Amino acid sequence: MPYLHRSLRPQPHPVPRDARAIHSSGQSFEQLRQGCLQSGTLFEDPDFPATSASLFYSERPQVPFVWKRPGEIVENPEFILGGATRTDICQGELGDCWLLAAIASLTLNQKALARVVPQDQGFRSGYAGIFHFQFWQHSEWLDVVIDDRLPTFRDRLVFLHSADHNEFWSALLEKAYAKLNGSYEALKGGSTIEAMEDFTGGVAETFQTREAPEDLYEILEKALRRGSLLGCSIDVLNASESEARTPFGLIKGHAYTVTGLDQVTVQGQRIQLIRVRNPWGQVEWTGRWSDSSPEWRSVNLEEQKRLGHTALDDGEFWMAFEDFKTHFDKLEVCNLTPDALEDSSLHRWEVTIHQGSWVRGSTAGGCRNFLVSFEVAQQFIRTV
Repeated sequence: MPYLHRSLRPQPHPVPRDARAIHSSGQSFEQLRQGCLQSGTLFEDPDFPATSASLFYSERPQVPFVWKRPGEIVENPEFILGGATRTDICQGELGDCWLLAAIASLTLNQKALARVVPQDQGFRSGYAGIFHFQFWQHSEWLDVVIDDRLPTFRDRLVFLHSADHNEFWSALLEKAYAKLNGSYEALKGGSTIEAMEDFTGGVAETFQTREAPEDLYEILEKALRRGSLLGCSIDVLNASESEARTPFGLIKGHAYTVTGLDQVTVQGQRIQLIRVRNPWGQVEWTGRWSDSSPEWRSVNLEEQKRLGHTALDDGEFWMAFEDFKTHFDKLEVCNLTPDALEDSSLHRWEVTIHQGSWVRGSTAGGCRNFLVSFEVAQQFIRTV
């Protein structure tokens, strides 16, 4: 079992790592693509075939899914249209809001996004029905190759899709992550923070809003400024509360993305605001500072424009930070490391990786209740 030690010290010039190709053929993305271009064929991935086995492992499809390439769904497919943004993340018929919240947060950091979603691909020159994405797993970057056959029903994507039906980067990213995890069904239920770590190689921390430090707002400002990924959620007490709607339009047990922080002045008082996005692309907060709330009448149109305030039911909304702390229970922050991207900012970590394993009778010690065996366990000291 691999373990990871991170030493948190300034690193002036981090060097990004190459991703390891993991396709069963032993070939890289570029080698596979060139092979298809030379033979005049579109890539079909034997590692993740267009069959029910790639969809589900414990159930059968409830509708007759048809696997189609983007060019069979729309006339002019685009990989990324007008830039990859959080509006490209709309949840389909799969309970993977945790993953979508992480992807939406990833779009706020263009360098991190470019690492996960390489820009050397598309539907124009060099198109061969093959795409690739990169994820951090067990202390290294993996390059995951897929074909572009996607599950559809009545010519519409079944799972993750963009608000623009001609754009397919987010749907293909979800497919690559499903392949990494074994199937689409494997994405039902999960942790936003784990997906954020898989997208960045970062180090995560969780805040309980009611126990958070007094300077939480300032902490989040710094986190967003340095490109950290942020998510939030409301706890559930039992299964029956999952996805239950609160009186203020929030969904319990549902993963949201924090997309911004700002302040406005109303009658001489400075109001701290936080912007949150529901990956459903609809269903929003209805309390103070929601899209149509009377509080916005006290803010001039120029300021509203700066904040991007609209009255659209697009899943994204502002709320007072005090209300956020009252209504949300958990806040997750994934801080980036130099393995994830190159950055000229001063917020740097040095990453030291120690690979090893726990071996019975040798290095696999017990807990502190069994001190004799506990002493033989391999241990590391973390310095900050």
